[in-house]
Amino acid sequence: MADAEDPSQDNERQRLRRTRHLLREARGHLTKRAIHLIGFVVFVYLFLKLIPGLQKSLSDLKNVSARWIVGAMFVETVSEIGYVVSWRGILDPENLLAQDDRGRHTGARVAWAQLGGGMLVPGGTLGSIGVGAWILHRLGMPMERVGERQFTLMFLNSTVDGLAIILFGTGLWLGVFNGSDDTALTLLPAVVVAVGIALALFVATRSERLAHRFQDKRPRIATGVLTLATAVENTRDMLRHRGSTRIVLGAVAYLGFDMAVLQGSFLAIDAHPVPTFAVVSMSYLIGGLAGSIPLPANLGAITGMAGMLIVFGVDHNNAVSAVVLYQAIGYLVPLIGGGIAYLLLRSELGSMSEAKAGITSG
Repeated sequence: MADAEDPSQDNERQRLRRTRHLLREARGHLTKRAIHLIGFVVFVYLFLKLIPGLQKSLSDLKNVSARWIVGAMFVETVSEIGYVVSWRGILDPENLLAQDDRGRHTGARVAWAQLGGGMLVPGGTLGSIGVGAWILHRLGMPMERVGERQFTLMFLNSTVDGLAIILFGTGLWLGVFNGSDDTALTLLPAVVVAVGIALALFVATRSERLAHRFQDKRPRIATGVLTLATAVENTRDMLRHRGSTRIVLGAVAYLGFDMAVLQGSFLAIDAHPVPTFAVVSMSYLIGGLAGSIPLPANLGAITGMAGMLIVFGVDHNNAVSAVVLYQAIGYLVPLIGGGIAYLLLRSELGSMSEAKAGITSG
């Protein structure tokens, strides 16, 4: 009769199996992101080359200095670090990723791997579960809790975006910020967002009653109401804790420094005049919503932002050039950071070949 299998060996075999799946998933996301970057460059080049009236945009992009690119990548890195801080504070407050001798920096590296996987649109308002949250689930966190925390992070980022629209939209309309005071472009979006936030809070406070009303005939609406209420409650609880300031500042940095890259892109192409930060911010926040449209090379976000800038009175060549340059930086920095994070994760967790050998041995 064969000896019973040692439980410790079985646990180690399971750990190695999880490691193999985790690394494969992270590598797959990063590979797809790299392919998307190549496709973005090729598609944009052909688009600017072949569309009449946009040749100047291509010429402006060719004249961008290497020094500016390095500086923009630094600013974008600060933005991404803000996301990493918020991600860790919301998705993994128990520091699950650092357990089992995985290293205290594993959480940050997993968050960078999620960024490198490209699961977000500008501003972080929409997204899927992401490779980082998937890794948390693989390490033992229930999928329900992972999804709940992921939605809380999205809700926080969306709220920061919404408050920014209210701030810059109202400020432009009142003349506090320089730029257009067109009511339809400034005050109207601010009012719509303010009403939306108020409505979300109203629904959250009456979630149980509303969910019960829709449960039989509209179960998806009932689920959505409960999910929204959970996100609001989680955000409220988070803001009461000691580490909440760091999480909120991370979300603000993620948005603010990302918008700063778009603002700086106008300086890089030597645009005259350079639109104000308030105008750039409104164009970024409203136009970036088009990034959720599944178009090749993230064309939705490009046309959305560039279109809003043009509506605000920015020259169309300058608008297109600046947005394309911003998008390129937004692709490159998370990909590099995610790639480095993946290599460090391999070093900490063990390579896939080692994991496979551990599974098949014994």
